[in-house]
Amino acid sequence: MVRFFVDPETLASDSLILTGENAQHAKVLRLRQGEEVLVCDGAGQECLCAISESSGTQWALEVLERRTPQSEAAVAVSVYMAFPKADKLEHVIQKATELGAREIIAFPSARCVSRPDDKSLKKKLERWQKIAQSAAEQSGRGIVPKVLTIPSYAEALARAAQADKALLFYENEQALTLKMALAGEYATVSLLTGPEGGLEEGEVAQARQAGLQVCTLGKRILRCETAPLCALSAVMYDAGEF
Repeated sequence: MVRFFVDPETLASDSLILTGENAQHAKVLRLRQGEEVLVCDGAGQECLCAISESSGTQWALEVLERRTPQSEAAVAVSVYMAFPKADKLEHVIQKATELGAREIIAFPSARCVSRPDDKSLKKKLERWQKIAQSAAEQSGRGIVPKVLTIPSYAEALARAAQADKALLFYENEQALTLKMALAGEYATVSLLTGPEGGLEEGEVAQARQAGLQVCTLGKRILRCETAPLCALSAVMYDAGEF
Protein backbone atom coordinates (compact mmCIF):
# COMPACT_ATOMS: atom_id res chain seq x y z
CA MET A 1 0.00 0.00 0.00
CA VAL A 2 1.25 3.47 -0.87
CA ARG A 3 2.58 5.35 2.16
CA PHE A 4 2.95 9.11 2.69
CA PHE A 5 4.67 10.95 5.53
CA VAL A 6 3.27 14.23 6.84
CA ASP A 7 3.89 16.37 9.93
CA PRO A 8 1.95 15.48 13.12
CA GLU A 9 -0.24 18.59 12.84
CA THR A 10 -1.50 17.50 9.43
CA LEU A 11 -2.24 14.00 10.67
CA ALA A 12 -4.23 15.35 13.61
CA SER A 13 -6.86 16.85 11.29
CA ASP A 14 -9.99 14.92 10.34
CA SER A 15 -9.64 16.03 6.74
CA LEU A 16 -6.20 15.32 5.32
CA ILE A 17 -4.76 17.11 2.31
CA LEU A 18 -1.66 15.99 0.45
CA THR A 19 0.31 18.83 -1.09
CA GLY A 20 3.80 19.50 -2.44
CA GLU A 21 6.01 16.46 -2.98
CA ASN A 22 3.34 14.12 -1.61
CA ALA A 23 0.79 15.39 -4.15
CA GLN A 24 3.34 15.07 -6.94
CA HIS A 25 4.11 11.53 -5.85
CA ALA A 26 0.40 10.66 -5.83
CA LYS A 27 0.07 12.10 -9.33
CA VAL A 28 3.03 10.06 -10.61
CA LEU A 29 1.50 6.91 -9.14
CA ARG A 30 -1.80 7.76 -10.88
CA LEU A 31 -3.82 7.17 -7.75
CA ARG A 32 -7.57 7.35 -8.23
CA GLN A 33 -10.61 8.29 -6.18
CA GLY A 34 -11.52 5.53 -3.73
CA GLU A 35 -8.03 4.03 -3.53
CA GLU A 36 -6.68 3.45 -0.03
CA VAL A 37 -3.34 4.84 1.18
CA LEU A 38 -1.50 5.09 4.49
CA VAL A 39 -0.55 8.49 5.90
CA CYS A 40 2.03 8.52 8.72
CA ASP A 41 3.46 11.20 10.96
CA GLY A 42 6.78 9.36 11.19
CA ALA A 43 6.60 9.32 14.97
CA GLY A 44 4.28 6.41 15.72
CA GLN A 45 0.83 7.21 14.33
CA GLU A 46 -0.72 6.39 10.98
CA CYS A 47 -4.08 6.73 9.24
CA LEU A 48 -5.68 4.44 6.73
CA CYS A 49 -7.29 6.81 4.22
CA ALA A 50 -9.29 6.76 1.02
CA ILE A 51 -8.75 9.30 -1.74
CA SER A 52 -11.89 11.43 -1.97
CA GLU A 53 -10.81 14.14 -4.43
CA SER A 54 -7.80 15.29 -6.44
CA SER A 55 -6.96 18.44 -8.34
CA GLY A 56 -3.44 17.61 -9.47
CA THR A 57 -1.78 19.97 -7.00
CA GLN A 58 -3.46 18.57 -3.90
CA TRP A 59 -5.27 15.42 -2.89
CA ALA A 60 -8.10 15.23 -0.35
CA LEU A 61 -8.28 12.12 1.81
CA GLU A 62 -11.00 10.60 3.97
CA VAL A 63 -9.73 9.09 7.22
CA LEU A 64 -10.98 5.52 7.60
CA GLU A 65 -8.95 4.40 10.61
CA ARG A 66 -6.36 5.79 13.00
CA ARG A 67 -3.87 3.31 14.39
CA THR A 68 -0.32 2.66 15.57
CA PRO A 69 2.07 1.43 12.86
CA GLN A 70 1.81 -2.28 12.13
CA SER A 71 5.35 -2.66 10.78
CA GLU A 72 7.53 -1.44 13.65
CA ALA A 73 9.85 -3.72 15.62
CA ALA A 74 9.03 -4.38 19.27
CA VAL A 75 12.67 -3.72 20.19
CA ALA A 76 14.07 -0.19 19.81
CA VAL A 77 17.60 -0.36 18.41
CA SER A 78 19.96 2.62 18.25
CA VAL A 79 22.89 2.32 15.85
CA TYR A 80 25.97 4.31 16.91
CA MET A 81 28.61 4.61 14.19
CA ALA A 82 31.88 6.54 14.26
CA PHE A 83 32.11 8.99 11.34
CA PRO A 84 33.26 6.99 8.28
CA LYS A 85 34.80 8.24 5.07
CA ALA A 86 32.91 9.19 1.88
CA ASP A 87 29.23 8.21 1.71
CA LYS A 88 29.40 5.05 3.83
CA LEU A 89 27.16 6.54 6.50
CA GLU A 90 24.47 7.18 3.89
CA HIS A 91 24.50 3.47 3.03
CA VAL A 92 24.22 2.51 6.70
CA ILE A 93 21.34 4.97 7.27
CA GLN A 94 19.38 3.56 4.35
CA LYS A 95 19.88 -0.11 5.23
CA ALA A 96 19.52 0.36 9.00
CA THR A 97 16.18 2.06 8.36
CA GLU A 98 15.03 -0.86 6.22
CA LEU A 99 16.11 -3.30 8.93
CA GLY A 100 14.11 -1.47 11.61
CA ALA A 101 16.55 0.75 13.53
CA ARG A 102 14.85 3.41 15.65
CA GLU A 103 17.71 5.91 15.35
CA ILE A 104 21.16 6.28 13.81
CA ILE A 105 23.79 8.31 15.66
CA ALA A 106 27.18 9.40 14.29
CA PHE A 107 30.05 10.42 16.56
CA PRO A 108 33.80 11.15 16.38
CA SER A 109 36.50 8.76 17.60
CA ALA A 110 40.29 8.89 17.63
CA ARG A 111 40.85 7.19 14.27
CA CYS A 112 38.08 8.95 12.34
CA VAL A 113 39.38 10.44 9.09
CA SER A 114 36.11 12.23 8.43
CA ARG A 115 35.44 15.08 10.86
CA PRO A 116 32.74 17.35 9.40
CA ASP A 117 32.58 20.90 10.75
CA ASP A 118 29.38 22.49 12.04
CA LYS A 119 28.55 24.16 8.72
CA SER A 120 28.88 21.03 6.59
CA LEU A 121 27.28 18.88 9.30
CA LYS A 122 24.05 20.88 9.13
CA LYS A 123 23.70 20.16 5.41
CA LYS A 124 24.69 16.53 5.87
CA LEU A 125 22.10 16.02 8.62
CA GLU A 126 19.37 17.33 6.34
CA ARG A 127 20.45 14.93 3.60
CA TRP A 128 20.81 12.01 6.01
CA GLN A 129 17.31 12.57 7.41
CA LYS A 130 15.87 12.63 3.88
CA ILE A 131 17.62 9.33 3.17
CA ALA A 132 16.03 7.85 6.29
CA GLN A 133 12.58 9.10 5.29
CA SER A 134 12.90 7.75 1.77
CA ALA A 135 14.01 4.36 3.10
CA ALA A 136 11.15 4.36 5.62
CA GLU A 137 8.63 5.00 2.84
CA GLN A 138 10.13 2.30 0.62
CA SER A 139 10.25 -0.31 3.37
CA GLY A 140 6.80 0.36 4.81
CA ARG A 141 7.93 1.85 8.10
CA GLY A 142 5.54 3.83 10.28
CA ILE A 143 8.38 5.63 12.05
CA VAL A 144 11.18 7.58 10.41
CA PRO A 145 14.39 6.93 12.36
CA LYS A 146 16.07 10.01 13.75
CA VAL A 147 19.56 10.71 12.42
CA LEU A 148 21.67 12.47 15.04
CA THR A 149 25.26 13.48 15.65
CA ILE A 150 27.03 13.64 19.01
CA PRO A 151 30.08 15.90 19.44
CA SER A 152 32.27 13.54 21.47
CA TYR A 153 33.00 9.86 22.00
CA ALA A 154 32.42 10.17 25.74
CA GLU A 155 28.95 11.63 25.19
CA ALA A 156 28.12 8.86 22.73
CA LEU A 157 29.09 6.25 25.32
CA ALA A 158 27.02 7.91 28.04
CA ARG A 159 23.95 8.02 25.82
CA ALA A 160 24.40 4.47 24.49
CA ALA A 161 24.82 3.08 28.01
CA GLN A 162 21.21 3.98 28.86
CA ALA A 163 19.84 1.07 26.78
CA ASP A 164 18.87 -2.28 28.30
CA LYS A 165 21.62 -3.84 26.19
CA ALA A 166 24.50 -1.47 25.41
CA LEU A 167 27.00 -3.21 23.15
CA LEU A 168 30.30 -2.19 21.55
CA PHE A 169 31.93 -4.36 18.90
CA TYR A 170 35.69 -4.81 18.88
CA GLU A 171 37.74 -7.03 16.56
CA ASN A 172 40.11 -8.12 19.33
CA GLU A 173 37.37 -9.32 21.66
CA GLN A 174 37.10 -13.12 21.69
CA ALA A 175 35.25 -14.16 24.85
CA LEU A 176 31.84 -12.47 24.60
CA THR A 177 29.71 -13.21 21.56
CA LEU A 178 26.67 -11.20 20.50
CA LYS A 179 24.46 -14.19 21.24
CA MET A 180 25.78 -14.31 24.79
CA ALA A 181 25.37 -10.56 25.26
CA LEU A 182 21.73 -10.70 24.17
CA ALA A 183 20.75 -13.31 26.77
CA GLY A 184 17.73 -12.29 28.82
CA GLU A 185 14.94 -9.82 28.15
CA TYR A 186 15.42 -6.38 26.63
CA ALA A 187 13.36 -3.64 25.00
CA THR A 188 16.13 -1.22 23.99
CA VAL A 189 19.53 -1.92 22.45
CA SER A 190 22.51 0.28 21.58
CA LEU A 191 25.01 -0.97 19.00
CA LEU A 192 28.30 0.95 18.78
CA THR A 193 30.94 0.43 16.08
CA GLY A 194 34.15 2.21 15.13
CA PRO A 195 35.53 3.86 11.97
CA GLU A 196 37.70 2.35 9.21
CA GLY A 197 40.73 2.00 11.50
CA GLY A 198 38.71 0.60 14.37
CA LEU A 199 38.63 1.80 17.95
CA GLU A 200 41.76 2.26 20.04
CA GLU A 201 42.34 0.02 23.07
CA GLY A 202 41.89 3.02 25.36
CA GLU A 203 38.51 3.77 23.79
CA VAL A 204 37.40 0.18 24.34
CA ALA A 205 38.45 0.40 28.00
CA GLN A 206 36.55 3.69 28.25
CA ALA A 207 33.44 1.96 26.90
CA ARG A 208 33.68 -0.78 29.52
CA GLN A 209 33.95 1.84 32.25
CA ALA A 210 30.84 3.56 30.85
CA GLY A 211 28.88 0.32 31.21
CA LEU A 212 28.92 -1.09 27.67
CA GLN A 213 29.53 -4.77 26.99
CA VAL A 214 32.34 -5.40 24.50
CA CYS A 215 31.46 -8.12 22.00
CA THR A 216 32.87 -9.95 19.01
CA LEU A 217 31.09 -10.21 15.65
CA GLY A 218 32.96 -13.37 14.72
CA LYS A 219 36.33 -14.47 13.40
CA ARG A 220 36.33 -12.22 10.35
CA ILE A 221 37.11 -8.51 10.24
CA LEU A 222 34.08 -6.59 8.96
CA ARG A 223 34.20 -3.25 7.19
CA CYS A 224 32.97 -0.30 9.21
CA GLU A 225 29.80 -0.09 7.10
CA THR A 226 29.15 -3.84 7.39
CA ALA A 227 29.53 -4.26 11.15
CA PRO A 228 26.54 -2.17 12.32
CA LEU A 229 24.21 -3.76 9.78
CA CYS A 230 25.39 -7.24 10.72
CA ALA A 231 24.80 -6.55 14.41
CA LEU A 232 21.41 -4.93 13.76
CA SER A 233 20.24 -7.91 11.71
CA ALA A 234 21.33 -10.31 14.45
CA VAL A 235 19.46 -8.33 17.12
CA MET A 236 16.30 -8.27 15.02
CA TYR A 237 16.54 -12.01 14.50
CA ASP A 238 17.08 -12.62 18.21
CA ALA A 239 14.09 -10.39 19.01
CA GLY A 240 11.85 -12.49 16.74
CA GLU A 241 11.44 -9.89 14.01
CA PHE A 242 12.58 -12.19 11.19
